[in-house]
Amino acid sequence: MITLNKLTVGYQGRAVTPALDGEFLQGSMTALVGANGSGKSTLLKTLAGLLPPVSGSVSLPKPRASMAWLPQQSEIERTFPISVFDLVAMGCWKRCGWFGAINRSMRQTVITALEKVNMQDFATAQPGTLSGGQLQRVLFARLLVQDASLLLLDEPFTGVDSHTTDLLLALLEERHQAGCTLIVVLHDMATVEKYFPQTLRLKGSHAEWSGPGSAVTQLNFSHVKEKR
Repeated sequence: MITLNKLTVGYQGRAVTPALDGEFLQGSMTALVGANGSGKSTLLKTLAGLLPPVSGSVSLPKPRASMAWLPQQSEIERTFPISVFDLVAMGCWKRCGWFGAINRSMRQTVITALEKVNMQDFATAQPGTLSGGQLQRVLFARLLVQDASLLLLDEPFTGVDSHTTDLLLALLEERHQAGCTLIVVLHDMATVEKYFPQTLRLKGSHAEWSGPGSAVTQLNFSHVKEKR
């Protein structure tokens, strides 16, 4: 699914991770963990195509439409005048294009996704009126509508209550069972240990991988010091 070839990521040409080599196989479920500033979100943004590699390369699925990206809530523009329904319907873009209208089948897909996250009663509300947990449910509904084979999520449970977290984890497990590949930035190690078979821990000048070798083909991380 994803091949890393001596990949380092960072900002403005400055690496924040060691050189990473390896492959994530289709259907793996991996948690990215590590201290703040270790490069977790930066790595995820690079995989999503939002940042260029500092060095090395990453080979990703084609077309990009097979990927879905969930950023941190702090990066979401909540005041944009759009309804919850329309926000979720944006997940239909790969089928209708950015400027095309959704058809009856797509509308039903959006309604079903809202029902799965128990947000169907908020379809006409604006995102800015929602709580953090409600907004995260809506963003998950958009992921479901996208029906992507690769899901990249950055701290999806931060600031979310335990009931919502349980619901969203169940949805992720459902997508995993359907064959999706998931890479998720997380801080709660209890959640990582309970739900995520594979873990990639970024630790400054090196990275540590743990988990069943059958799910990911020998993720080998070059233990090289960050260039200062």
